Amino acid sequence: MKISIISGSHRKDSQSEKVARFIRRTLEEQSICEDTWLFSLAGNPLPLWDESIWDADPEWERRLAPLSAELAASDAFVIIAPEWHGQVPSGLKNFFLMWGKGELAHKPALIVTVSSADGGAYPVAELRMSSYKNNRICYIPEQVIVRNVESVLNDDPAANNAEADRYFRERITYALRILREYGLALGQVRDSGVADLALFRNGM
Repeated sequence: MKISIISGSHRKDSQSEKVARFIRRTLEEQSICEDTWLFSLAGNPLPLWDESIWDADPEWERRLAPLSAELAASDAFVIIAPEWHGQVPSGLKNFFLMWGKGELAHKPALIVTVSSADGGAYPVAELRMSSYKNNRICYIPEQVIVRNVESVLNDDPAANNAEADRYFRERITYALRILREYGLALGQVRDSGVADLALFRNGM
């Protein structure tokens, strides 16, 4: 099983990417999956979507083909979103516009949001409401909101709030194990052939 992690912050050296690296280590050290891939939107590496993506534009093909292959080979995803002004970063929403060939379709995803204070709930609602329709990613009911993120999941134990850090490490491991089982279960849906993206390309 391959689980891919999308770090949705545009910022370099972001707290979201710190959480992403922790999640990747957890997946590997806990043997939750056999392969991982981490893609960070730091520096906003994808230009804004435009209609030439539908016309096999060579520049789009060059940018997207390697990412498409990684996503298509994945069985499940972890989507990490910081809360910026109560919203998901625009680069992450743009990311979801790119995948119309089934790369994410009928594959489970765990939402992990990040807040410097006590927020983080709004991005969960936004992702569940508006990021799945045409790419058909399947968000699982479990989610993680990493609050006061600067004080948890740091490599230096002295930089962590011990009680909160222990809670988030345990909660993330719990959620990742659930994600794995969804990955196995939804593989049967994809293998069944009932989901025909050629018949109904877009969601309603």
